[in-house]
Amino acid sequence: MLGAEEYFDLKEFTHKNVFQGTEFVWEAIGNLKKYIENTISPNLSWLSGVAINDTVVVADRSEIEAPCNITRGKISKGGLAVVSNGQEVKGASVIDAGAFIYDDHIYIGRGSLIESGALIKGPTIIGDNVEIRQGAYIRGNCIIGDNCVIGHATEIKNSIMLNGSKAAHFAYVGDSILGNNVNLGAGTRLANIYLKNIKIIVTTKEKKYWTDLDKLGAILGDGTQTGCNCVCNPGTLVGKSSLIYPGVTVAANTYPKRSKIGLNVTNLFEVR
Repeated sequence: MLGAEEYFDLKEFTHKNVFQGTEFVWEAIGNLKKYIENTISPNLSWLSGVAINDTVVVADRSEIEAPCNITRGKISKGGLAVVSNGQEVKGASVIDAGAFIYDDHIYIGRGSLIESGALIKGPTIIGDNVEIRQGAYIRGNCIIGDNCVIGHATEIKNSIMLNGSKAAHFAYVGDSILGNNVNLGAGTRLANIYLKNIKIIVTTKEKKYWTDLDKLGAILGDGTQTGCNCVCNPGTLVGKSSLIYPGVTVAANTYPKRSKIGLNVTNLFEVR
């Protein structure tokens, strides 16, 4: 009932093994640090801890030093193109001047972009065709799947983003899991700690589960969307293809797939 398969289709997710051996979906959060440390193959080590003064192009685990012509289309759709010496460099990733790679435990996939002003701490695995925008803050122990977006003033730590998920504007994602193609509206906050110093509890209609986690944010199933400025309380689990309406504070609970949370808020789609 509360396993990963209830919330995510893991067939196309490279790091599905982070869920291996789990009975409850939130147990992957506890596995995250050890899994990354055992899996990561860092490829930005020479950039760690130094100011990046010029845009860097990375391909095949090394820097391209020749002048490059960079075309920035829609990154999450594979729109980053790099040409060097008249030849397209397949799979090249770009780190803009002014980005900061904090340490040497970071991997970046193919066709990804890290914009100026982003700060990334390890251990972190970044997939293919990922766009990390200006002012994003990745605090470590993160797996970012393919075709994801982490936007301006978004902070993420100890979390998993499955393929195609987006936290594009002013979001906080702490100790959480975003399923495939989840979209967080601007200002979404996934709170991860109680005001009182106790372990996080997951509540269902039948019983309460003591997670043994000091911090647990939200589990948002595949295709779920949040409206602007919503807040999920710690230990919130939301099923696939659900909608959380703008400005809603979501009570900690388990919500089935296709839930509509916050229907007291005017729904323009239903009005029409």
